[in-house]
This record gives sequence, C-alpha cells and structure tokens, in this order.
Amino acid sequence: MQRPHLTERQLRLVRVISTRWQRRVIFVAGGVAVGAAAVGLTQASDLAQLLFARLLEKWRYASFVVTPLGFVLSVFLTLRFFPNSQGSGIPQAIAARQLGDHEARGRLVSFRIGVGKIFLTVLGLLCGASVGREGPTVQIGASIMFAIGRMSPRRQPGLILAGAAAGVAAAFNTPLAGIVFGIEEMSRAFEVRTSGLIIGTVIAAGLTSLALVGNYAYFGHTATTLGNGVDWLAVPICGVVGGLAGGLFSRLVILVAFGLPGRLGLLIKRHPLAFAFACGLGVAVCGYLSGDTIYGTGYAQVKHALESEAPLPESFGVLKLLATLFSTVSGIPGGIFSPSLAAGAGLGSNVAHFFPGTPMGAILLLGMVSYFAGVVQAPITAFVIVTEMTDNHAMVVPLMAAALIAYGSSRLVCKEGVYHALAKGFLQRARADNACASGNAQ
Repeated sequence: MQRPHLTERQLRLVRVISTRWQRRVIFVAGGVAVGAAAVGLTQASDLAQLLFARLLEKWRYASFVVTPLGFVLSVFLTLRFFPNSQGSGIPQAIAARQLGDHEARGRLVSFRIGVGKIFLTVLGLLCGASVGREGPTVQIGASIMFAIGRMSPRRQPGLILAGAAAGVAAAFNTPLAGIVFGIEEMSRAFEVRTSGLIIGTVIAAGLTSLALVGNYAYFGHTATTLGNGVDWLAVPICGVVGGLAGGLFSRLVILVAFGLPGRLGLLIKRHPLAFAFACGLGVAVCGYLSGDTIYGTGYAQVKHALESEAPLPESFGVLKLLATLFSTVSGIPGGIFSPSLAAGAGLGSNVAHFFPGTPMGAILLLGMVSYFAGVVQAPITAFVIVTEMTDNHAMVVPLMAAALIAYGSSRLVCKEGVYHALAKGFLQRARADNACASGNAQ
C-alpha cells in the first residue's frame, strides 16, 4: 500500500507546527533548568552564609582578614576567567537582549558565565559580602536559555527575556513578580508574541522549584496592615526617605562604574584588586559596627523582624546600605535584590520611631518597597515582589503608593535606574569590541 504524498501546503503546515512545538519545548525545558539552577544556588548560598557565621562565632575579627582577601580572590577570578560576570548580572542580560550580534551576546550570557556566576556568588557570601543571589539567578537564567537556543539566533532576545523572568520567579518563589520584572525592567514593553512562552517558562521554573523545596513565602506570612488616620502618614514618609536613599545608592554605583573623575578614578581602574581589598575592608568595618548583622543577604534579620514585629537595630539600615554599596562597586559577582530589601527594612524601622502606634511590620514593608523602588526605579515590580514575598495582600494599596512616591523621589537624585544605566556600559564596550574586531579584519 502506497503512502499518500503530502502537498506543498501540507508540508509547510507540518513545518510550522513542528517549529512551534520545538519552540515550546525549548522554553519549557529551559524553565526546568533555570528552576533547578535557582534551587541549587539557594542551597549553596545558605550553606556559605552559615559557614561564615560559624567562623565569626569562633573569631569575631575574622571578617577583617577573610572578607578583603575573599574580595580580591573573587575579582581576580572574575577578570581572569569569567569576564562580564561581575555585579548583579541583570545589566548584562538587558544589554544582551539589545545586541544583534550572536558572539557579542555570548560574551554577556553564556554557559561559562552562568557556571562562573554560581561559583563566584557563593564565594562572595562565603567571605561575608553583602550581596544577594536573585540578580545572579537572572543572568544564570538568561545564560541557560541562550545556551539552549544557540542554534536559533532570531529567538535569542525572547529566550534571554524568558530566562531572566524565570530566574526571578524561581529565586523568590514569586511567579507574578517574575513576569512583571520581565515586562517592566528587562524589556520595558509588553511583547505579545513571546508573552505566552515567557509565562510558560516561568511556570516550568516555578514548578521545578516547588517540586524541589516546596511552596513557601520568601519572608514568611504576615497579615500586618495600616490602621486609619495617622498610620497612613508613614506611606509618603517612607516613600520619600526610601526613594532618596535608593536613588543615592544607584547614583554612587553608576558613578564608580563609569569612572570617578580625577586621580581616584584612574587608580581604581589601574588597580582593581587593591580597590576590591579596600571595599572588602569597608564591609568588614560595617559588619563589626553592626554586631555582625549586615553580612550576606539580610534575609534572616528581616524575616525575624517581620514575624516578631520587632524593630531592627537603629544602625542596621545605613550600615546595610553602605556594606551593599562596597560589595557592589568592588567588582565581585553578587546581586542587590535581597540586600536592598534588607536595607529598606532597616530604614523603615528608623521611620517607625515616629509612629509608635503603627504596626512595626507594616512600616518595615513600606521601607522595603520604597528603597527597592528607589534603587531599581521599577515601582510595579517592587510592590508586586514584596506583596508576593510576604503573602500580604492587605498592604497592596499602601505598597503601591509608597513605590510610586519612591520612584519619583529617586529620580530627583538619579535620572535612571541602576540596571539600565549599567547596561549602557556593557553595550558600549560590546560595540567597541565589535568595531575593533571589524577594523582588524579589514
């Protein structure tokens, strides 16, 4: 019996269906891989912080040796073996989406960089850096999706976007925040063609995380809320304080990244290892003054304060901000998501002194969302992520208001969010490298 011959139209239809299913499989498989990588990084990061805390229990002054030397080692390995893995990793993912050249993208997001990012982020936490793992998970997610889709350059911008969104979703167990982050921060637009595939990738990453570690709210469950009248005055105050502080942090990071003026900027550029040592020493000083509370992500301190409705130490917010600033500008790989939320909680705790009758937890949440929105200038992502992380929907309206006020306040100090400003630096270097390579070829 002879097989029926397919017409040209039927063959085209088969090819279209095959391509669509292939694309869906790529996105889902990538989401599973991103979820697994996020869980692995989480567990390794927790272990690293525990080991550093035990070291401090044995010798209180260990940070004055371990932290600066650890920063030097991390920056050396970054420059020597994993270039473009420094910092959060989100600016690299943003820049990679905007580049049209396949090789240029590969220098910002690749399997090699993803592996290095995991190793060096854990190293930073092992030596007491005030960094988070969520930003690195974004670059890792983008790198995984880029590696999976290497054979299809046209799809790479969508793959990088999906990997970044899945990274946020899996790192925080916040699927909505992952999608909003992809739209507001990564692409600054809603892409209809890839929206369904991004959601599918986020779902795959989220289900993988759920299967491996179970369902949880990042900072636990809190039902705290604002009362009537004077309690609501905390919203604009936290918004202004957090927004200005976040804008100042971003401006300083951008200033150092693009080169300080004069001799100091030249010295930093010429001697990155010495600068990393000085930054590590700065973190150690902040840690000593804080009673060893500002190292790592700040997760444990904030979760305890929210669950117990207890204030954080008065100096915690400022010292956490400074320690995160030193860690960020040093050049070591590490994110600012969790440390920013912790610094914001500390600033909120300071504001709470002026509102003795207002629930402490509510003002901590306002401080967190305000400072974070001030740093990244992505207000929707800020209030969605804090709402999901605390499973507190009663605070949605005040968190939205505080985030918008913080966004406006931050722009008085810094005209652009830190991620997009730093992404421009990576774009400039990538295009300069391409121009240099073209010139040499000619």
